[in-house]
Amino acid sequence: MNTIIRRFLGIWLALLISLGASAPSSALAANIVPVQVSAVIPTFTIINIVPDVNITVLTYNFPANQEFEVLMGYMGSRGVGGIRVATFNSGAGGSFTATFNIPSALTGVHQIAVRLQSLTKSNYFAYNWFYNRPSSSPAFNGGVTAPSLPGFEPPPTFEISNVVEDVSVSIVTYNFPANKRMDVLMGYIGTRGVNGIYVTTVTTGSGGSLSFTFTIPPALRGLNQVAIRLQSADDSKYYAFNWFFNRSANYSAGPYPPITSGYGGIPTFSIAGVVKDVSVTIFTYNLPPNEQFQVTMGPMGTRGIGGIVVATINSGSGGSQTLTFNIPPALAGLSQIALRLQSISGSGYYAYNWFFNANL
Repeated sequence: MNTIIRRFLGIWLALLISLGASAPSSALAANIVPVQVSAVIPTFTIINIVPDVNITVLTYNFPANQEFEVLMGYMGSRGVGGIRVATFNSGAGGSFTATFNIPSALTGVHQIAVRLQSLTKSNYFAYNWFYNRPSSSPAFNGGVTAPSLPGFEPPPTFEISNVVEDVSVSIVTYNFPANKRMDVLMGYIGTRGVNGIYVTTVTTGSGGSLSFTFTIPPALRGLNQVAIRLQSADDSKYYAFNWFFNRSANYSAGPYPPITSGYGGIPTFSIAGVVKDVSVTIFTYNLPPNEQFQVTMGPMGTRGIGGIVVATINSGSGGSQTLTFNIPPALAGLSQIALRLQSISGSGYYAYNWFFNANL
């Protein structure tokens, strides 16, 4: 009789389990495995540049007590395999400033990638880049021959050498691959020429430094600024892009654009300080002069597009400025906020960044 009862109870328990009945809490507790989730993503911004000498960075969310190495290399490399310029200990972590020397092998290079990666735990790293010539052309290195870094192929780039308004643009290339067919595309400023109007296809021959002249398509005539892109016609491995002012000028004798021709930089800004839910302070680079900028803020990921208008400013003499803006009440409490400066003077200039809404 006891055997029959035990068999009946065993069948009844099996049915309960198959129908989804809850197991005893002690059994559940025995199978719980704690999962550790790390929400720390280290990042940093460039807050000061002494061309060919050093840079100063401001870190965010750096892990504590980690050994980091600092690498620098060519633009596009993200610093991977770059030249080691320093090592440091992150100490208490979080936000701190540090200054690193620019290696002599990168002297004269226009854009430099910088990478901070942990030697303690390989999953911690951050990278950024900077203009080693903040007041000059947005071209790669202004004609300086790129020095050799072991195992790294410098990316193809080009600069603008001449413009005939609404007619043609001439370029000079650097580090172009040999024996490649490259499609030439033009489009609106800000597009980097992606999906632009097809202009022609050129062959690179022996590669390196080449000169080309291209016709500006009728659909883009009358625009103030035009984006131009060269990309591999046979594969997607190689590409380079730039932009130019659509006005007649010869830039072959000097930097693009010459100082006498007016502003020719790319406006950017870094975050210099934050008072949580109250204000954010920024430091600008290459701000164009005498422009009206609308300042907007929005949720992270929006780049500030269509955000809340918090101020309108005049850039005055342009260049580098320190500016403070109030954080709108509608964004108070958010952990990350996007910030955008957009010209409303008709030039099309803009810059955007984001910040942690925490005291800095």
